[in-house]
This record gives sequence, C-alpha cells and structure tokens, in this order.
Amino acid sequence: MGKIFIDACFGKETPYTPVWMMRQAGRYLPEYMEVRKKAGDFLTMTKSPEMVAEVTLQPIDILDVDAAILFSDILNLPMEMGLPLRFEKGIGPIFDKTISSIEDIEKLDSNADEKISYVYEGVKLIKQRLPENKALIGFCGSPWTVSTYMVEGRGSKQYAKIKKMVYSNPEILHKLLEFVTKESIEYLLKQIDAGADAVMIFDSWGGALEREKFFEFSWEYMKKMAKVLKEKYPNVPVIGFSKGVGLYMDEMDGEFDVIGIDWNTPMDYALNIFKDNYTLQGNMDPTRLYSKSATKEAVIKIAEIMKGHRHIFNLGHGILPDVPVENAKYFVNLCKEISAKLREER
Repeated sequence: MGKIFIDACFGKETPYTPVWMMRQAGRYLPEYMEVRKKAGDFLTMTKSPEMVAEVTLQPIDILDVDAAILFSDILNLPMEMGLPLRFEKGIGPIFDKTISSIEDIEKLDSNADEKISYVYEGVKLIKQRLPENKALIGFCGSPWTVSTYMVEGRGSKQYAKIKKMVYSNPEILHKLLEFVTKESIEYLLKQIDAGADAVMIFDSWGGALEREKFFEFSWEYMKKMAKVLKEKYPNVPVIGFSKGVGLYMDEMDGEFDVIGIDWNTPMDYALNIFKDNYTLQGNMDPTRLYSKSATKEAVIKIAEIMKGHRHIFNLGHGILPDVPVENAKYFVNLCKEISAKLREER
C-alpha cells in the first residue's frame, strides 16, 4: 500500500487530497497534555524518544491525518550546538547565551547533529508503529529562522539585533548561516536515515526581511539544503515553507517538491506563480477551525482552486491550542471528502 502523502508530494494521482496540520501534535489534544504533564516540561518531552513517538502518533490515531510530523522543536539543534535553552512561561524559548561575533560562532559545537541522537531514536520508534499507508515528516528550522533565535536570544517583533547584523556585519551573519546550514543538512539526512519519509524546512521569520535580503539571507540557504538533500535522497520529498513572503514568490525556486503557502497568500495567486512545478501545501487560516461553517467555506474554496493541480491540504500556520478536537477532525474528514468528490466530477 503506497503512502498517499508521498504520492501527492511528487504530483502523482491520488484518490483524494491528503491532509495534515502544522503543530498537529500539540496542546489542543488532551492526550498530548497528559504526556506533557508526565514529562514535567516541554524540553524533557523532546528529549524522550518514547514520549516523542507517543505524541507524534496521536494525531494519526485521533484525526486520521495522512502524515505524522515529528514532535520536536527547531531550537533543539542550536541547544546542542552549545547554547543553553530554557522555556519561560508567557515568553517562550530563551537562549541566555547568544551569538554576536566570529569568536562566538567558532565556539559552536559542530557535532550537534550527533548529539541530538534522541531525535533519531524517536523517529525509529515512530516508524515501527506508524501504519504502512501513513508518512512521517522530519523537519528543522531554516538557517535564517534558527540563526535569528541564536542572535536575538528569544522570539522578537523587531528582529533588531539580527537585522543590524544584516546591514552592518553581513559577513558574520553569513558565517553563522553557513554553519547552521551544514548542521541542518546533517540533521535532516540523519532523520531520513532513521526513517523519515519526507522532510520540511520551516522558515517562520522569512517575512521579516525585505525582498533582496530574503533571497540572500534566507531562501538561498534553504535552496542549498534542498539541493544536497535531493542529491543524496532523490526519492524523499523536500518541503520548503517560508512565512510572510507571498510577494516574493515570483522569484522563489529550488529543488523542492512541495512549497508551503501561508494564509496571507491567496491560493490562486500562489498557483498562478508556481503552476504545477511544485505541489502546494496549505493554506487555511488556523483560526477558521473555531467554526465549522468557516472551515467548510475555506476547504471548498481551496479544493476548487486546486482541483486538478498538485496539492496537500494544511493550515497556513500551526493549529492553535484552544481549537476543539472535534473541529480538527471535521477539517480532516472534510478535506478528504470534498477533494474525493471533485475528482469524481473530473
């Protein structure tokens, strides 16, 4: 039995459009919260292969999505590079030690991709338990997004420190981006070796950059990653997702199989640019999940735009913690049902 998600990544014919959700292994699920309570804190969970496997598989069992996405955090990798990480209630992740010079970069541990072996153990456990027809997506943060945290020390609205680097110390930033790119490639290759069926690069903060700087400091590094991954594993789909860059899409290219579309970018606009050169993934506004009628309206619209084209249903960003589980199930079932019906009409 083939994996419908993988077929869709490569633009093959599928009986319906596959569906999964970003952050589907998360706080909206009571089952996830139970495991989290057992763990005591988020980081402990990410380091326990058993817990990682359990929460990664929950959405498969509960929602019947077509792909599981590895439960982890994009900041585990820089943590293993030597930046102690902590999560503070109401603030989020914090690095007390940050990168501001070439010396800081030289002190980073280039064996981070080895030290993070608990992730690969988690992948192996998931694969043992994952139904044959479901896919497992491995992932990492984009070099730009990860570097932003490493320079800023925490989430930011202004990105002042790293953007100061963009304009006043670009050589330091490029050195950091090169280091993070190399480690991220190794990290994803090892996830594939452990059993990941596809990999995704999350560029949450690409939209913080103006057009030409986005290509120089973010997209170029993502393209470099995709190129190496496809050279080594041509049969493993690579998904690129950069948030907030709809207006830059006319220049986006690279050896990706799938491009993620956020909800700020109309699906027909993205389709018009990318045609069927890539499978497009997305792009319902996650807040529509609070209302079944709003969900239905969006699913019908997206399904009709993407009828006959390469597509994977998803949200335009992560599912929110207070979404009713019943509404998430409704979304998943509806995507399958409506897309199957549209295929019959063709």
